[in-house]
Amino acid sequence: MKEMDRLVEIMARLRDPEAGCPWDLAQTFETIVPHTLEETYEVAEAIETGDFDHLREELGDLLFQVLFYARLAEEQGRWDFGDVARALAGKLVRRHPHVFAGRAVGDAAEQTRQWEAHKAAERAARGGGPAGALDGVSCALPALSRAQKLQRRAARVGFDWDGPEGVVAKLEEELDELKGALARDDAAGAAAELGDLMFTAVNLARHLELDAEQVLRAANRRFEDRFRRMEERLGGPGAAAAATPGEREAAWAAAKAEEGPE
Repeated sequence: MKEMDRLVEIMARLRDPEAGCPWDLAQTFETIVPHTLEETYEVAEAIETGDFDHLREELGDLLFQVLFYARLAEEQGRWDFGDVARALAGKLVRRHPHVFAGRAVGDAAEQTRQWEAHKAAERAARGGGPAGALDGVSCALPALSRAQKLQRRAARVGFDWDGPEGVVAKLEEELDELKGALARDDAAGAAAELGDLMFTAVNLARHLELDAEQVLRAANRRFEDRFRRMEERLGGPGAAAAATPGEREAAWAAAKAEEGPE
């Protein structure tokens, strides 16, 4: 734990009013949030690209965010990093009675149900009342991730399709409704139907045991790679703007064909 103690000391030095870093001294809980989100996505990118040396660095940057919040709270007399660590240790032990209290658990699915039951009990204790199936799903999550988590919660109480076939049928229904809104020139209706279509697509990802956020991130990477190779075929960066639609389409098709079947 000497390394953690050193990190806590370094964080305190950075926030020292007399000899600290001007940038670190200027930060607040609110100003650090965008950096935390950025570092989280950089961790995800390092994992998705298999760059584990870079992952080590990015995990350190993410840990720095935790240290920063803890230091700000300590300065305000709220709590410190030790309190964060103790609370986490207590929560992990409390939510894993099959590991730390000798209670039997059948499989991973049963363990997940027990985990959610513990979380629901904790939420109810904090709020003073029973927790609904969708309570506690943070509004700050990315929309795709939040949609998938809401759907998982609903599925646990039986509100779900039996399999992906039903979701595909619903996807087709939502697409037809979007087409209808577009035909009526109903902008508000089209926006709502597009949202329903996207929400249903997330549900399909869940039924296929895929993470919707990761699926779309992978699609983004494929698009970027294909687009850059299309530009190369057309003459380099910026060449796409001067090309004809037919030239762009042909170059795009060629770039996609290089990848082989998906």
